[in-house]
Amino acid sequence: MRFTAAILCLLAPAAIAQTSTEDYRVYNEHPRLFLTPQRLRLLQRERDRDSMRWRQFALLVRAAAQMPEPGFALGLYYTVTGDASYGKRAVDWALGPGADLRQLALVYDWCQPVLNPAQSKALAAKIHRLIEQRPAATLPARRDRVLAVIATVDADQHGEESQLRETIEQWWRAQLAPTLLDGRTIIPLSDLFALVETLHAIRDNLKIDLRDDAGEYFRDLPKYQVLGNYPAPLAAPENEYRIPVYSGSGQPDTDRAGLARAAGLGMVAYDNNALENQYLQGWLIQDRFMMQGTFGSPYEFLWANPYQPGLSYFQLPVLYHNPRSGTLFVRSNWEDDAIWFGLYQGEAQLFQDGRITVLNQTGPVPPNPKPVPVGDASVLFGHSPLKFDMEGGTVLVVGLKPQRKYLIEADDEELRELESDRVGTLLLAYPAERVAAVRIQELHQSQ
Repeated sequence: MRFTAAILCLLAPAAIAQTSTEDYRVYNEHPRLFLTPQRLRLLQRERDRDSMRWRQFALLVRAAAQMPEPGFALGLYYTVTGDASYGKRAVDWALGPGADLRQLALVYDWCQPVLNPAQSKALAAKIHRLIEQRPAATLPARRDRVLAVIATVDADQHGEESQLRETIEQWWRAQLAPTLLDGRTIIPLSDLFALVETLHAIRDNLKIDLRDDAGEYFRDLPKYQVLGNYPAPLAAPENEYRIPVYSGSGQPDTDRAGLARAAGLGMVAYDNNALENQYLQGWLIQDRFMMQGTFGSPYEFLWANPYQPGLSYFQLPVLYHNPRSGTLFVRSNWEDDAIWFGLYQGEAQLFQDGRITVLNQTGPVPPNPKPVPVGDASVLFGHSPLKFDMEGGTVLVVGLKPQRKYLIEADDEELRELESDRVGTLLLAYPAERVAAVRIQELHQSQ
């Protein structure tokens, strides 16, 4: 007890020192949001070389296409080209019908050179009213508030300090980061984009890397972003989409898919040296998935880096398992016609021949259930006691009691003890050539 107390006394001053040295004031000039000097140079180089992504984005803006996010699109085009007419259109939208706090913040930040003092004051006031009206209860809402606070610092005389401190120390470090680490919170792939934008805004302006508070989560994140998609792409008129896993029997949503892709591109841009992100880049950078529609093209142009080659995702394992959350994805191979199994937010799904089948986990399980083959792995809906024949590879036993200990006995092996994950899954790995009968039984307190 004395040793533990001594360690805590040693660690506490270090934690206090780290917090006390952090500055929650923003000193950067506009643009503060996403368009760092390095990224702006990259985008202007893309414009100068008339790249595919620039050409598509510029074509839509110049043709006055109906952009779902006009403030974002027009403001981005203005900042890259310097054409004031597009900046003024973004301002007109923001001072008129615009009510999306995130886009209003981007227009205020990116279009400062074309805002006269009266317009700047009016737009800042509109942004502050929306901040006060909308509680930051969700991840996207919190992101919106962070962007708005940072964008309007000069209009609020460093009133951002207390709000950014609360966001980082209370919302992130005390609430969200711990639940990401222990698996209590699972962020859907499309909502990850709000987190990625928050990461960029905080680091670019405060020099604080939020990943430091949840390192293990972010190390695994690229694998989740790759394997959490159904194998078969969805062909749309503008481009093909990877469809992220979703619950229930709804239809694929291309906007949701676009945000999931943007989250991946934004994560690579955040740290393109991380090995995991280089595999993610290899997954994302294929031209057939380049977003060319009115919703996706601004995101594609802003975040994609075609100069980053990436590593082949074929080198990644075809299995993703997070025992802390219970999230599980496995596919038979890396081809588009692969079989895929997912266990996500309490729902088991099998994707095969272009169809999603939601599997029933609550019905009676036969004494000797038949495994569902998924490439070199097999999925088994279990109970205790359970006996099955195994022919090598990975066996995923799902549907057991969560976080319970089980005795595992295989022919010619010693009895071993394993604990199921948060949702009741056991992962059993055997050599490919191994053939045996396997028995599983729950370990009770009396045993």
